[in-house]
Amino acid sequence: MAKKKQNRFLVALICTECGAQNYLTERNKINTPDKLKLKKYCKWCRKRTEHKESTKLK
Repeated sequence: MAKKKQNRFLVALICTECGAQNYLTERNKINTPDKLKLKKYCKWCRKRTEHKESTKLK
């Protein structure tokens, strides 16, 4: 029987400059207790910006 994914959950990555939700990813609560901050490409700003984690999915 397959093991359930109990520690992983979906998070949205939101652009810090324009506020658009661009990416969905999973995060493990135990391995990464802090919120994610990644430099990703925003198609609305048309440049690489910092994206922060949000648990609220749009």
